Amino acid sequence: MSDKKFVEEITSMDVDFAKWYTDICVKAELIEYTSVKGCMVLRPYGCAIWENIRDILDRRFKELGHENVCMPLFIPESLLQKEKDHVKGFAPEVAWVTHGGGEELTERLCVRPTSETLFCEHYANIIHSYRDLPKLYNQWVSVVRWEKTTRPFLRTREFWWQEGHTIHATAEEAIEETERMLEVYAEFCEKTLSIPVIKGRKTESDKFAGAEATYAIEALMHDGKSLQAGTSHYFGDLFARAFEITYSNKENQKVYPFQTSWGISTRLMGGIIMAHGDNQGLVLPPDIAPVQAVIIPVAQHKSGVLEKCGEIVAGLRDYRVKLDDSDNSVGWKFAEYEMKGVPVRIEIGPRDILSESCVLVTRHDGKKETVPLTLLSDILGKKLNDVREGLFEKAKSNREKHTYDCASLDEISKRLEEHGDGFVRAMWCGGEACEEKMKELTGLSSRCIPFEGGKISDNCVICGRQAEHLVYWGKAY
Repeated sequence: MSDKKFVEEITSMDVDFAKWYTDICVKAELIEYTSVKGCMVLRPYGCAIWENIRDILDRRFKELGHENVCMPLFIPESLLQKEKDHVKGFAPEVAWVTHGGGEELTERLCVRPTSETLFCEHYANIIHSYRDLPKLYNQWVSVVRWEKTTRPFLRTREFWWQEGHTIHATAEEAIEETERMLEVYAEFCEKTLSIPVIKGRKTESDKFAGAEATYAIEALMHDGKSLQAGTSHYFGDLFARAFEITYSNKENQKVYPFQTSWGISTRLMGGIIMAHGDNQGLVLPPDIAPVQAVIIPVAQHKSGVLEKCGEIVAGLRDYRVKLDDSDNSVGWKFAEYEMKGVPVRIEIGPRDILSESCVLVTRHDGKKETVPLTLLSDILGKKLNDVREGLFEKAKSNREKHTYDCASLDEISKRLEEHGDGFVRAMWCGGEACEEKMKELTGLSSRCIPFEGGKISDNCVICGRQAEHLVYWGKAY
């Protein structure tokens, strides 16, 4: 009998959603806290999920012609100051290095919160002619933002991400790139992570510091709060002018190029937890799950059981499969892999071997099915696809259930009071004062102006004037 304990119970999401979330982060062995507030250890299981996200996206970026680069960690203060809106937007979150090797530095160094200024400095040195354009770059790095309130994955002082940076000869090319990369993110979230998203443009007050336009994908979590899952920014030639990046066009004239940046981060891992998890723990989409199927031997001490399990593993080489032949009890193993969100569990014991079959259990719905061993590989592939589609439909149903069309402030308050948090679709005049008043009166911030448009009424829900946009409003992480 193993002396290991059964998997500890986690807090119910209906009792305390925030505690449920942090319980999963720790007990599913995704992260561990450190002695520096707001910083975390990404443990092997969590790291494996992030690596799968990274590898899938990295292949997609390269298919579109992007190349990976690595920029420095430190940014001189004078370089950061060159674009005033950019530095103003990040100033409250910047961490500074003031000493090196025991000596005070002559100029403070910013620990990279984002890398626009570094890319601009590089572009100014390497771009001279229209023949040097476009540059389609990306990097996978960690960044530091000195958050006051922290939570694993959602807001940490250091986090991992990718940041794409491109520079183009024309505004049209740059805008096309900005929109194209948002589509890449949206497709990845929906097809790979099974998280439905709303695509749209950020309001002027909520756009990225220094950008002309910011596009975003917004996802609704199980508790009705919104998560910004990815952003893509069009800079125009603002950074190029600030950093004196010019090139000679075909007419041999000196002109400014146009830039973009776009990124996703380990924040997506928080989104996976909150969109799909349940009171047993993680529920992982198959494409990014470190283990897609776990084999649990039943009565493994009996002759032939582990040998048959080994044969099954050998026949499932197209999938990420783990055989747990540890001396923990079967009940412990069931709870452990439910906690870790493994999409499919395969159970096999002496009786199954005699009937040349096994039992498949899908994590997201708990359904069991007895299948012939000869068909296991094909059926497992179909089951993983069922998990992928099932998770998406479940998350989409949750979003639809918690999306409210409202034509007045009273209606907004009533819907939220009756049904809880969610997306509120309501009309807006375009004024920043009304945007601020919405947040003050309801706690809702603008999430995005959806690309598909739409109309609830003719008037702004705040001031009553002629409305310009339909907006998705919500409480956000």
